Amino acid sequence: MAVAIEHRPTVSASLPKIVASGKGNIAERILDIAFAEGVRVRKDADLAEMLAAADIETEIPVEAFIAVAEILRYVYAANDLTTQEVSKS
Repeated sequence: MAVAIEHRPTVSASLPKIVASGKGNIAERILDIAFAEGVRVRKDADLAEMLAAADIETEIPVEAFIAVAEILRYVYAANDLTTQEVSKS
């Protein structure tokens, strides 16, 4: 199972939303696209199941807010670090 979320922090009051979800071949395709685009991927079966229960193009469920916030904090921090490292080169 794979779930893709999107978050646009520049949009006022923007919450992460689910943009893709699937099992089997669809999950593999979601992961292939993520890897090809350099998107960071996290393996968390429980969170994926919770997110997959929601409809596509909807905000993440309230129950997932804390887990998703922690993931996004890590991703944003890693992206800032990567950007700073590239700038120094």
